[in-house]
Amino acid sequence: MLCCMPGVAFVPALLVSWSSAAFIISYVIAVLAGHVEPLVPYISDTGTKPPESGIFGFMINISALLAVITMYIRYLLIEKQNESSQFIRSSCNMFSLCIGLTGCIGMGIVATFQELSVPSVHDIGALVAFGSGVVYITLQSIISYKSCPRWNTYFVCHIRMAISVTSCIAFIPMIVFASQISMTKIDWTPDEK
Repeated sequence: MLCCMPGVAFVPALLVSWSSAAFIISYVIAVLAGHVEPLVPYISDTGTKPPESGIFGFMINISALLAVITMYIRYLLIEKQNESSQFIRSSCNMFSLCIGLTGCIGMGIVATFQELSVPSVHDIGALVAFGSGVVYITLQSIISYKSCPRWNTYFVCHIRMAISVTSCIAFIPMIVFASQISMTKIDWTPDEK
């Protein structure tokens, strides 16, 4: 199986590195071009105007592909471990994979439809990406606990669950505040809502 091949551990590391580079590069270009303020802009704001919009879209689509590969490797790894231990139902692992892949589709939507060009589609993509991501991370944390102590340490499980809880907590204000605003432009003046 692919997950048992030596060397596939580089894929998650590549995913994190590539995604970080996508955000940093588009941020730097957007700031240098004067398209966003340097102090904590929305991620989507840094990928709204050319030339950074093309770089942002391309790199985030590659990130979505790398995420699909990473999730599939994780799925295969759990399936292989589950053959000998039977710690979860195979359908639970498949459900987790499907949720994760849904999030990757959301990432692709965010990358393809810029925030100001097609805001409703962009926002739906972001909601799908972040919402599915939170559910996927939580499911993977639960699967990790189920596989203890044979396939995971409790320390790793606790770290995964802490990330899951933090993601859930961050998701709630994202929904609340995103529903309060309507983005029609990036630049605003103090007299505007």
